[in-house]
Parts: sequence; C-alpha cells; structure tokens
Amino acid sequence: MKTPIYQVDAFTSELFGGNPAAVCPLKKWLSDDLMQNIAGENNLSETAFFVKTDDGFHLRWFTPNTEVDLCGHATLATAHVIFNHLGYDQDEIQFESKSGLLTVSKQSGKMTLNFPADNLKQIEITDAIIEGLGIRPKKGFNGVSDMLFIVESESEVRALHPDFGVLGALDRRGIIVSAPGDDVDFVSRCFYPACGIDEDPVTGSAHTTMVPYWAKTLGKTDLKAQQLSQRGGQIDCKLESDRVLLTGAAVTYLEGQISIPDS
Repeated sequence: MKTPIYQVDAFTSELFGGNPAAVCPLKKWLSDDLMQNIAGENNLSETAFFVKTDDGFHLRWFTPNTEVDLCGHATLATAHVIFNHLGYDQDEIQFESKSGLLTVSKQSGKMTLNFPADNLKQIEITDAIIEGLGIRPKKGFNGVSDMLFIVESESEVRALHPDFGVLGALDRRGIIVSAPGDDVDFVSRCFYPACGIDEDPVTGSAHTTMVPYWAKTLGKTDLKAQQLSQRGGQIDCKLESDRVLLTGAAVTYLEGQISIPDS
C-alpha cells in the first residue's frame, strides 16, 4: 500500500530551520504498531497522522518510540499540509486529539495554534535534577507532561550540557529549561530523552507550559519566545484565559510516498 508523506520545517519561514516533522494523511487509521514503526523509520522528533472527520480532522502524534498527547510543531506542520497541499479552502482547521479540541487558523502567511494552557505545580529541586542539568535552577514546576525549570539568564540556558541518561530516568515526558531573554521575553531549551529525543529543536507544546509562567512573572499576555537549539526557532505567544495561542510559519521540505504493508 502507498500513502503520501510530507516533511515540513515548522516554526520557521526558511528551510533547514525550526523543527522538522513528518506528516502522513490517511484515509483510515493504520494499526498503532504500524504508525509507531513508521515514526521510528522517519526518526524525526514527531510524525503526525491524521484522518478526515465530519467536522475536521482527527490528529495523532508519534515520536520514534512512543505516542504523545500533544505536539505543537507537528500540528503546525499538519495544518501547513492541509492548507497548502490538500486543497482546503477554509481559514481554520479543527483537530480532534488526545488533548481535546485544537484549532489552527491562518493569516498573513502564518498560522496560529490554539492549545490548552498547562497547569503548573511548584516542586523541590532534587539532587537528580541538579545532576541531570549540571546546574541548580532557581525554581521547578511540574506540568501535565513536562517539568519546567527556571534559571537566571539566557547565557545559562545556552551553556547547558545535560546528562541525558539522568534526565531520561526522571518520571516525566520532558525537561524544559527557561530564562528571561536578551532580545525576546523568554528563551528555552527542551529535552526529551525518555521519548528518544535528546534535544527538541522547537517545541510548541512546551510553550503551553512556559507561557502561563512568564505571563504571570512579566505581567503581560503577549510574549515573544525563542528556543535556543542548534536549528532554533521563534514563536509569538499569547495567553487567553486557559488557552495559549502560538503563531509561526512553516515550509515544505519533502513530498513523497511510503510503501507500507496492508493493514
């Protein structure tokens, strides 16, 4: 069986920037094992699969080794494919997902994700956290899926050399480290060794965790963010009640098809 596949660089307007995601439109769902194998073969931080529904689309995301409940950049990449390659003529897309209803709207060459805001609970800084990060953060929080740690400065975030073995043993999906930015409101780096991704280039879902913290800390709801990975990316963020709006661009790198067993 042949099925289409796209590779899209998300949260960037230029190829080879932002975060690459694979996107697979499906006429019907494949087995979970087969989708996981495809994601492993792609070996990108996320592969998105979607199926058309009566009201929109049903969307799922897989890392190379597990399915996740929420992914920002692969949602942006999926919306880019639907808007630009599949003849979709509306200005907003509705996605059913494990994190509830998500929407993506387009305007002025960019797209805006409407995601649920995370709920944070402050935690103690343990020896394992200090060992894993190589520094002692100022504060730590548990979100729904990830841990968020706050440090003093952008230079500290840039200089991090984590121990991924230690971080991967922590009982959370991922580890986010954030600080005030020199030229933007806040910066971050995001680590997901438990999901097979040591460092994610640009992580939309992590900003649903960071935006509530920085909106309260900085006293503003419109924020500019930068993720300090090697590829890098910038996201315009807005907190609206219990939702986070994330705006960015995307660009297609690859169009093709994959051969998979009939299921």
